Amino acid sequence: MTEAVAVPPAEEPGDHLDGIEGYVRSERGTHRLALLAEGVHCGGCVRKIEQALEAEPAVAEARLNLTTRRLNLAWRGAVADGRRLIEKVEALGFRLVPFDAERAQDDDAAERRALLRAMGIAGFAAANVMLLSVAVWAGHAQGMAETTRTLLHWFSALVALPAIAVAGQPFFRSALQALRAGHTNMDVPISLAVILAPAVSLFETIRHGPHAYFDSAIMLLFFLLVGRYLDRRARGRARQAATRLLALGARAVTVVGPDGKHRALPPRLVEPGMTVLATAGERIGVDGRVKEGTSEVDTSLLTGESVPRAAAPGERVFAGTLNIAAPLTVTATHAGDDTLLAEVVRLMEVAEKQKGRFVTLADRLASWYAPVVHSLALAAFLGWWLVAGIAWTEALLIACAVLIITCPCALGLAVPAVQVVASERLLKRGVLLKAATALERLAQVRHVVFDKTGTLTRGRPELVDAGGIPAEALARAAGMAAQSRHPLARALKRAVPDAAPVTGVREHPGYGLEADGPAGPMRLGRGRWVTGDDADAGGAAGLELWFADGAGGSWRLGFQDAPRADAAATLRTLERAGYAVELLSGDRRATAAALAGELAITAVAAEASPADKVARLEALRETGAHVLMVGDGLNDAPALAAAHASISPSSAMDVSQTAADAVFQGDGLGAVVDTLATARAADRLVRQNLALAFVYNAVTVPIALAGLVTPLIAAVAMSASSILVVSNALRLGWQRTALGR
Repeated sequence: MTEAVAVPPAEEPGDHLDGIEGYVRSERGTHRLALLAEGVHCGGCVRKIEQALEAEPAVAEARLNLTTRRLNLAWRGAVADGRRLIEKVEALGFRLVPFDAERAQDDDAAERRALLRAMGIAGFAAANVMLLSVAVWAGHAQGMAETTRTLLHWFSALVALPAIAVAGQPFFRSALQALRAGHTNMDVPISLAVILAPAVSLFETIRHGPHAYFDSAIMLLFFLLVGRYLDRRARGRARQAATRLLALGARAVTVVGPDGKHRALPPRLVEPGMTVLATAGERIGVDGRVKEGTSEVDTSLLTGESVPRAAAPGERVFAGTLNIAAPLTVTATHAGDDTLLAEVVRLMEVAEKQKGRFVTLADRLASWYAPVVHSLALAAFLGWWLVAGIAWTEALLIACAVLIITCPCALGLAVPAVQVVASERLLKRGVLLKAATALERLAQVRHVVFDKTGTLTRGRPELVDAGGIPAEALARAAGMAAQSRHPLARALKRAVPDAAPVTGVREHPGYGLEADGPAGPMRLGRGRWVTGDDADAGGAAGLELWFADGAGGSWRLGFQDAPRADAAATLRTLERAGYAVELLSGDRRATAAALAGELAITAVAAEASPADKVARLEALRETGAHVLMVGDGLNDAPALAAAHASISPSSAMDVSQTAADAVFQGDGLGAVVDTLATARAADRLVRQNLALAFVYNAVTVPIALAGLVTPLIAAVAMSASSILVVSNALRLGWQRTALGR
């Protein structure tokens, strides 16, 4: 829980729901609403909200994504019933407001700032209290006077108690929320240990007792805050992918009214049948059909196809695609949450939710941690107080020692410690790990699926076949190409950088460029338009331009998106190590097949939409395969999220990079091999750390229950177990790793 969750005091209950009906979309008796759930921080929160809503007979759908905290709610009946459903969720301790991507980002940033502030306070206090504790420990051995010892204890209390009260808020609020809802979570025993240890220590200080354990409580709190902050930071990065996609579809749309006047509307208010204007260089805001105008549309965000597609009257266009050449008037068929772009967002959210259900062994052990620890601590207290007959304060200290010594720090560090070392190792090799569970999932991968454009290839077409064109004609063609933003025209200009620009170039959207030459009109563009016949029918999947010099000469200019230099070697290494390799592309079949033949890839699928890619990964999952997706485009973002693990090159779109579990730099694919090899080595160390944590608890818990350790010794033992697993993790920093079967 964070400060962002609290309702501002000046706001009356229910005020934030005013006008909520304006966000409801209704169709055929079903009403839909997208909401932002504030206060959601774990899978238990998701289950609680979904189960409460699904218990309502009128609810048709209740799906909450932990990453984006977006709740998609659908119900049948009256529109006004939506408010009642929202109030039911808010009665559980969560706050719902209409979904807004910017607000979600602001809340996440506020939560991370609050955790960072709490971590700083706890760390500062822990350092100072430990200095005072060293003096007390030395005094015990050298005969320190009782008054001096008590004074040092009071100084420790003066530093620790305010710090614990402030820095412990993230755990205290979460524990209080759980208790109010009638259940417990991991934050309940943590809060008890953090509160009871200083409380008993304060009592002991007041009565001039020899022992106080302020250091144990504040150190415990600091370590726990470090783990919580790193977890929230990783989750915040994962949210950015879907948030950026939502931002793409949230831009105002220019609607042309019956009177010809233009007005800007948010996409959710655009209705089917409205006329929308998309100027050159602007992203189209709705799905629809072209009514007027001819242009070229860059669909690479949705399809991955590197060559723009012609858009003429009657052709379908989609939200999020880029209108390149000329203005288009589009008749809207779908807008807002009904567009293909919105469907991409939903595919990502569903995929991320499935990934969120991936539970590590540490998480499974932690699921029964709270009740077991509570039972052990209570049994220790009652046993020593009522059965053994010792003072209740001493019995309570034993119970505190049990709570502290069973703190899952070693268990919690077993995975993160290895992740930190592995992340640093990979970072030196140009690979940035972004997801908290990426290494564990990468170690399980045995099937690798590659996108084509920008992944196996450089994503940058180059002129490879000038077709015998004379140098003078090639220079004129390059001079015309300098006036176009088409990717093949840019490639031609790069091939002939010294060509003088041709003036008076006229662009024919969807066809090419035309200019007056010495012998007549010169044309550069599609073969059929340039030559007047079917010359381009057998072209290399559109990776060509034709040039006519106006004097009867015409030449084909062939382009190729070349594979990365080490693509073939990387694929062979993966296959020798026992990985299955597959090409999954949104490009045309001829283009995909040509690259597959060059790289000796036998499994190929082309012209795959974002939904097709996700469906293919789901089919592989059903066979039991753990799939690694390597891709770079927006059309790959849902697949990157749906895959068991995912990697994206640094040249990829921001959305794809944030959807991926790892991002690699450089022009080579060797980073994929390095990442998988490091993940396998890290997996072995994680298993060793989990075993060490288990042995630690098996040995220390009985000793704590026997009353043979104080809270201070418990804190030292807990820290020692943490140091042990961290030291084991550090071995990965100097180990040599190789990708083998």
